[in-house]
Amino acid sequence: MFENILGQEAVIRLAEDIRHDILAPSMLFRGPRASGKGTAALELSRVLSCEKPGLNKPWKCSCPACHHHRFLYHPDLLALGSRLFSAEIAAAAAAFTLCPSDAAVRALYIRAIRKLVLRFSPVLWEDEPKAGKLAPILTALEGDLDEILARHEGEAEAGSPKDIKWAEKIVKSIGKNALNLEAEGIADFIPVGQIRRAAYWSRLAPQGKRKLLLIENADRMQDASRNALLKILEEPPDDTVIVLTTAHGDALLPTILSRLRPYRFHLRSPETEKEVLRRVFRAGTAASGKEASIGGYLDSFLPVSGEALYPLAAFFAASAAYRGARALFGAGLSSLPAELEALGKYAAGIAEKAGLERRAGDTGACVTAVLKGAEDFKAPGLFAQFLGALLSVISGGLRNVPPSPGGAAFADIWRKAASEAALAAGTYNQTPALVLDRLCTELTRRMTALYRAPSTAP
Repeated sequence: MFENILGQEAVIRLAEDIRHDILAPSMLFRGPRASGKGTAALELSRVLSCEKPGLNKPWKCSCPACHHHRFLYHPDLLALGSRLFSAEIAAAAAAFTLCPSDAAVRALYIRAIRKLVLRFSPVLWEDEPKAGKLAPILTALEGDLDEILARHEGEAEAGSPKDIKWAEKIVKSIGKNALNLEAEGIADFIPVGQIRRAAYWSRLAPQGKRKLLLIENADRMQDASRNALLKILEEPPDDTVIVLTTAHGDALLPTILSRLRPYRFHLRSPETEKEVLRRVFRAGTAASGKEASIGGYLDSFLPVSGEALYPLAAFFAASAAYRGARALFGAGLSSLPAELEALGKYAAGIAEKAGLERRAGDTGACVTAVLKGAEDFKAPGLFAQFLGALLSVISGGLRNVPPSPGGAAFADIWRKAASEAALAAGTYNQTPALVLDRLCTELTRRMTALYRAPSTAP
């Protein structure tokens, strides 16, 4: 079990917990993007459903439950949460079109698409007005997936020009529909309605041995969603394991964290990253530079890479910190708070190293520069990824600042403001330009209120 996940000690510990029958009912897989958190959760679901006796649950197990899990069709798996799907689908498509009859590559491509389709389970979308609009796209995707599964059952025509031409045609169809589905149906925030429906599903009897509820990027929740999730965790279902994943564990409520058994995923070594690219995406020998990492390789299929978003987020943070500093000096503060000064220097250094200005003097110039660098955030999920990068910049900037109540309040200001920005963009469909403008203004206001000199306080 877990042999399909390389270079992560967390899965060794997870396997030991399964063997000793001490698996927790609710878990947190915490680590950076592309570190295998989601794959580990999906593999855990397969292992718990495996129908073969004994503790050895190999990836290529021949039982019906494992077969359905390998292609992410098992009814005892429910997945929700916002993430970027288009990059993984495009990367898997590139491998699939080169060798469409390769069983492993075919499974990779189908799984990449199914990860998106799973978000539109009738369980989660019951009575949703938008479901009718999305139904034709889902039907088209499912039809194409059925054709892929049916065409290659006999492993015929391996590498033939006819097979490759067919693969290129179906990849084009799937890519268009997947992009539309992601753009129209994936919100930046996890809706409270989906959490409540998932809670009801989790208490129903499994069709097999055990269920698994996967909530990815669990830090992207509104207060109502967090409270609904907390109710599930307080009384965990008997036959359902719950797995949350996040790259920003500090953004989760302490009351939620206290009810989860943590498993830490780390950045893998460059050698392991290349091995994953070679084995999974058949791209190890071609990848170089930034593409030698899994995240970098996936980003190479996007109009704007995640690597480009991080310095843009740093530029935004440095600009907002500068505005806050000016406002504080105007409010009578004689010296800058340590956390604000540390963040400003850290973020400005990252921006400058990437060839950007250290900061912008006014909000309009800041927003314009970010929008230009991110191509107006036209790609699905890109704005949510930018806000995630912003939180990473904040964590990095405050890493070496001694802990203090003021520092904790400062970090909380940024986390809450970023959360509200994600809500405005993902739920209320406000444009990134408007959201960024308000975010910068709101950060200035809150920092001024936090540090305002007593003599000038109202």
